[in-house]
Order: sequence, then structure tokens, then C-alpha cells
Amino acid sequence: MGSLDRTGSTAGQLHPAEGAVVQHSRENGVMQKLVHELEVHQIELEMQNVELGRARDEVESALGVRKDAEGKLQQAYDEMETRVRERTGELSRANLQLTREIEERKGAEESLQRAFAEIKQLKDRLQAENSYLQQEVARHSNYGEIIGQSSALARVITRVEQVAPMNATVLILGETGTGKGVLARAIHGSSARKHRPLITVNCTTLPATLVESELFGREKGAFTGAYERQIGRFELANGGTIFLDEIGEMPMELQCKLLRVVQDGEFERLGSSRTITTDVRIIAATNRNLEGAIRSGRFREDLYYRLNVFPITMPALRERKDDIPLLVNHFIAKFNKKIGKQIDCVSKDTLDYLQDYNWPGNVRELESIVERAVITSQGRSLQVLDRLASAATVAEPQDLDIKALAELEHDYILQVLKKTGWRIEGKNGAAGILGINASTLRARIRKFGIVRQ
Repeated sequence: MGSLDRTGSTAGQLHPAEGAVVQHSRENGVMQKLVHELEVHQIELEMQNVELGRARDEVESALGVRKDAEGKLQQAYDEMETRVRERTGELSRANLQLTREIEERKGAEESLQRAFAEIKQLKDRLQAENSYLQQEVARHSNYGEIIGQSSALARVITRVEQVAPMNATVLILGETGTGKGVLARAIHGSSARKHRPLITVNCTTLPATLVESELFGREKGAFTGAYERQIGRFELANGGTIFLDEIGEMPMELQCKLLRVVQDGEFERLGSSRTITTDVRIIAATNRNLEGAIRSGRFREDLYYRLNVFPITMPALRERKDDIPLLVNHFIAKFNKKIGKQIDCVSKDTLDYLQDYNWPGNVRELESIVERAVITSQGRSLQVLDRLASAATVAEPQDLDIKALAELEHDYILQVLKKTGWRIEGKNGAAGILGINASTLRARIRKFGIVRQ
């Protein structure tokens, strides 16, 4: 039997009421433990919340700092972008200004170079003009002006007065020694171009190989011996007048180039492809029958018509013998000054003697005879010692059908060429028949402008 406790219960057994108390006590302990644990957890949660709040604050602070930093960075970036944009604009404007200044400087340098080139060209031209004018001044002309009062000369002066103010091309015809050069100077001196030079070119005195370079100029190295550039006569006469004396002697190969200058005022220097324009008045003169030269193939017909715009025929001295006394007095005064004589008298017999002569050499021959008489005369009276044939004993040249030696040579060469079938070399060639070298014959053919028909 089990022992009973104080309550009378058996040992190991509880009273129900006691069991409930024990049970309640146990539950209270558990509840207290749970409450304690809950409180601990709550404290931990609060601590964690505090830490989270602190962390949140730190994060928010960090985010604020970052936001401030980003704002400052954005501001710095914007400021830098603005400065870069402004600097870029400044550099662009500076670059544009520099480019403009460079272009202006290049333009200024080019203008300066062109100015220097023009100055050099004008300097060369001025030197050439000065040299030429000095030569003209140094060279004694046959006579300084037109002398005479005859009706034949009056008609010529009327023609000069008509054409001088114009820019028309003039062709002066007449025998050798009639004064075609004096007439050309008179036309130029009465024209609007009188303050510009009158450039004279004698086509008979220039070698055939140098005619082109003399007329149109040459560049350095244009041919063997051309060591420097030369300004041609047409370029030198720009703004003035060029006098082509004995135009009938110009080679055929150059007549085409001359025609272009007459028509268009353009030409090229020898050895250059650059076209030069010139404003020049052309006065040509010849003692040859150009129409006959055209028929014989030695002068271009189109060039003839371009030159023959206003023809003036200078009369021979035999056609104006009334002018001989005036011419004699003029030449006496000229040579008195040159030689130092004081001749001031010419007898009537001397004048009759001079007027009775036919003067085939025209005024140039009269000048030579008067100069010789001034030299040999003793005292103050002119004494002519030359034996002059009277007009009655001399046939009039215009009544004779006489060809010039050059025309005879041209016609004979052409005849032989036709006979040989235009064969130059060989046993039966034209050169053998003529007794000259083939190269010489070819040169003569070029000189006379002979063309196979």
C-alpha cells in the first residue's frame, strides 16, 4: 500500500485540484518564459530597428551625399561643356579668321607677284622703248619733215590730213627715196597716238631667220643663240604706231602671222604659246607692185587687202620738180649745221641744172648730191660739181617694163621647177640646172614663197 501524504493521497498521485494548480503553474512558467523570450525578441527587434534606422539614415545620408556629388558633378560637367563649347567657338572663329587672313595674304602675295611681274614687264618695255628711241634720236633721218608746195605733194598732204586722226591702216606706195618714211612720221605725228612711239621696221634689212623674232619677240631658249627674252616690235609699239617699210619683201611664211595681227591684234612670241594682244596702228610701205607679187604667188592677197585700206602714193621727185628749190634750201641748212659751213646762196643756173635732171633716186639722191656740194663748195654759194644727165637723155622709168632682179630670179626658179616636174635634186633636178646646191634652192623657194600648183 502506498503511503499517504498529508492530504491523504496516495504517494505518486495528486489531487486533481493540486494537479490543476501544478499545471497552471507550469503554464505560467512557460508563459513567462515565452513573454521573456518575446520581450527579448522585441528588444532585439527594436535594436535591429534602431540599427536599420541608423543604417537607413546612413544610406540616406550617403544617397544625399551622392546626389550632391552627382549634382556638383553634373554642374561641373555642364560648366566644362559650356567652357568647351565656348572655347570651341572661339577656336573656330580664330581658325576662320586665320584662314581668312591666310587667304587674304595669299591673295595679297599673288597680287604682289602680278604687280612685280607687270612692273618688270613695263620696266623691260620702257628699257626697250628707251633704247629704241635713243637709237632713233642718234640715227640721222633723211629729212625731218615734208618739204614742198607742188600740187602733187598737196594732194598727198590732203590724204594725210584725212587719215591721220583715224586708226585706219595705211599703205604708202612709191619709188625708192621718195620719202615714204617721212610720210609715215607725218601721219603718226598728226594722230592721237603721237605721244606713243613710232616703231620702224625695214623688212629688207632683217635676216630672214630673224624677222619673226624681231617682229613678234622671242622667249629665252626659243632657238640656238636666244640667250634671253626679247620684246618684239609689235609689243613695243603697243598703243603707238608701227611702220613696216618695204612690206613686199616679207617672207611668205610670216605674212600669215602678220595677217592675224592686222585682223585680231594677237600674236605669240617665238617659243611661247601665250597669246599677246596689242593695240597698234600699222603703216606699211613698199616700192614694189604688190598686185604683180600676188599674181606671181609672192604676196598674200588677203594681207594685201587688209593693208590697202587707205593707200597713199608718194610722187617721184621728177613729178614735183617745183619742190626742188625748197628741198635744196632745206638740205643746205641741214648740212651747214652738220658740217659747219655757211652756204646761203644758190644760183639760178644751179637750180635749173638740178631741175633738168630726172632724179631716178628721187629725194634721197638729191640729198646726197646737195651734201656733197656743201662739202666741196668754196665760199657762200652752192657749187654742184656732179655731172648729171639731163631729163631729155634719160628714158622715163614708168615707160619701161623692167622687172626687179628678185622678180626675175623668182620667175626663173619657177620656170625651171615646172620644167623639171618640181624635182629639186638629182641629175635632171632644178638645182643642177640652176647650178646651185639643193639646200640653197630650197631656201630660195621658201624666201620667194613659191608653192607647187
